[in-house]
Amino acid sequence: MKFNFPIIIIDEDFRSENTSGLGIRALAKAIEAEGIEVLGVTSYGDLTSFVQQQSRGSAFILSIDDEEFSSPEASAKAVADLRAFVEEIRFRNADIPIFLHGETRTTRHIPNDVLREMHGFIHMFEDTPEFIARYVVREARHYLESLAPPFFRALVHYAADSSYSWHCPGHSGGVAFLKSPVGQMFHQFFGENMLRADVCNAVDELGQLLDHTGPVAASERNAARIFNCDHLYFVTNGTSTSNKMVWHTTVAPGDIVVVDRNCHKSILHSIIMTGAVPVFLTPTRNHYGIIGPIPLREFSMENIEKKIAANPFAHEARSKKPRILTITQSTYDGVVYNVETIKDMLDGQIDTLHFDEAWLPHAAFHDFYGDYHAIGADRPRCRESMVFSTQSTHKMLAGLSQASQILVQDSQTRKLDRDIFNEAYLMHTSTSPQYAIIASCDVAAAMMEPPGGPALVNESLSEAVEFRRAMRKVDAEFGDEEWWFKVWGPEFLAEEGIGSREDWTLKAGESWHGFGDLAEGFNMLDPIKATIITPGLNMDGDFADHTGIPAGIVTKYLAEHGIIVEKTGLYSFFIMFTIGITKGRWNTMVTELQQFKDDYDRNQPLWRVMPEFIAKHPRYERVGLKDLCNQIHSFYTSHDIARLTTEMYLSDMVPAMKPADAWARMAHRDIERLPLDELEGRVTAMLVTPYPPGIPLLIPGERFNATIVRYLKFARDFNARFPGFETDIHGLVKGEDGRYHVDCVKD
Repeated sequence: MKFNFPIIIIDEDFRSENTSGLGIRALAKAIEAEGIEVLGVTSYGDLTSFVQQQSRGSAFILSIDDEEFSSPEASAKAVADLRAFVEEIRFRNADIPIFLHGETRTTRHIPNDVLREMHGFIHMFEDTPEFIARYVVREARHYLESLAPPFFRALVHYAADSSYSWHCPGHSGGVAFLKSPVGQMFHQFFGENMLRADVCNAVDELGQLLDHTGPVAASERNAARIFNCDHLYFVTNGTSTSNKMVWHTTVAPGDIVVVDRNCHKSILHSIIMTGAVPVFLTPTRNHYGIIGPIPLREFSMENIEKKIAANPFAHEARSKKPRILTITQSTYDGVVYNVETIKDMLDGQIDTLHFDEAWLPHAAFHDFYGDYHAIGADRPRCRESMVFSTQSTHKMLAGLSQASQILVQDSQTRKLDRDIFNEAYLMHTSTSPQYAIIASCDVAAAMMEPPGGPALVNESLSEAVEFRRAMRKVDAEFGDEEWWFKVWGPEFLAEEGIGSREDWTLKAGESWHGFGDLAEGFNMLDPIKATIITPGLNMDGDFADHTGIPAGIVTKYLAEHGIIVEKTGLYSFFIMFTIGITKGRWNTMVTELQQFKDDYDRNQPLWRVMPEFIAKHPRYERVGLKDLCNQIHSFYTSHDIARLTTEMYLSDMVPAMKPADAWARMAHRDIERLPLDELEGRVTAMLVTPYPPGIPLLIPGERFNATIVRYLKFARDFNARFPGFETDIHGLVKGEDGRYHVDCVKD
């Protein structure tokens, strides 16, 4: 299969009619005759922007002539420019060939530190263009052949072989789609390569994901090397499944488990599926609705043992020693823990330490993160506890949706039993995995190979901090008399670069985070995660008397202007600076927020500024943007919703049954569907999960308290008053009468 990676020639005479121009164009013509495209430019303009294009090329040819060394000043400038170019290239790509093209004496002037980065020096007119072209093309093709990691390489070769398919899937390499008009549309949209690469596990030469053999195994080993772990497994149905695999390889019915209350629902599903007895560590929370860290004191074994003793079902456990600790490592809004502190406290006290790093796979590739991620180069091993990390390569890296991976670090005394682990793996994976997702796991890992991976993360960090600076600049220009959005984060921001790790560390009592008395050096904010705060609410939970702009209105406005955000809260919304974010994208965000401000200040009618929304909800057609904000803001204020949402997550969640037992009652339909007014004191058979933030409020087997019921009634009333801005709560069932109900265990 032919890939398009041109050889890039940089020569100020590329379009000139002088001898130098004729010579370099003759070389370009000879290269193209060898079957590789040439991209010729006369300069690289902005160096950093130009070098970012290295991902599209197969080699660079940089012209440099003796005239550039005609004086000491000219020589110094030529060398400085050349060194800067080479350093920028090598910062991102250690292997792409770089050739110098010049006159015979030029090498005398080039320092060794620059020369050693060259793949060759082309002396003008000493060889024929055809000979030089073959030399350059050979190096370029060798470079391209080295790029593809094991599984992706095997899949490309298989798809290019044009083998007849007699196995599933039934579309047989896309042929079935060609027999139908709508199938033709599908084929044209996705393309031949994707469909030819959609194969089943009967293809021996591609290896097996199910038993980790062949090119799949080679790619998993390659990824383990890149991520500096002992074992790594690709997962094609998301980190929800990765979490369940980790749990089922270590947890059995009756085991005590220690779980972050701010956990993904897949962890709660794991509790139900394994029949475990959970004790929860409670995170902090501020009145913006931002979930903070679990305080360090919560991790002490003394505190954990007290929680175990207080649990009414712990006496049924086979052992009082917890089998697993699962922590959300990087909250939605980017708060991370110092992992070495947790390991030092709990090594040997809990068998398995599991860090759900769905939002943090990038951290291993930049020194900024230090010990604030689970597994990396030169990180000490626990003596007894095994460490797992589950990561969503599709969230922050370049994987396709559902691409995930499990990282394992053996302890000094325990090694992963791969056969036992694979039984849990087989329990949850599909026997028909999507090979494009496997390939994206493979490529996403290969992209993080240094120096390219660290350069990508550095770029994400830099863009995220530049966005924060831009938002503060707009705020400063508006002045105190005007309102503007703020980006949640430390008050101090370095004037250049990302600053030090200390700048982003959460310190006790700081007003910007509102999480209270935090332990020194235990938590940090990941700058890549940006939570934008809208006007109307302060950190104490007090609502503004005048300007109040609920975030849900802002994000619906942005959506109509082509900007889709990750998560929306009451007065905040969340965006991520992944490795795919560009300057153009975040500058557009700043511009659209300014446009929102203009439309709000002029109270533009919604039919004008949000026509798609009005088409679905014509009741708001004649309402002004500011008027709608004021209406929802007033409703929030009258219900004191910021304090209520904080209190409900920090209220006592009383376990009345083991989660697995409550689920069993639902499976047997030993439940009753109760209206909200009758919930207090009853035991839920369902997960109750408000969105945002998507964190389960109650799990099966826990009782509804008055605070939680009050919140559910607020949501009911709000949804009736403001259709189109509904609060989505998983677990609520809307009956035929239009009323909300919850399935509870029968008394």
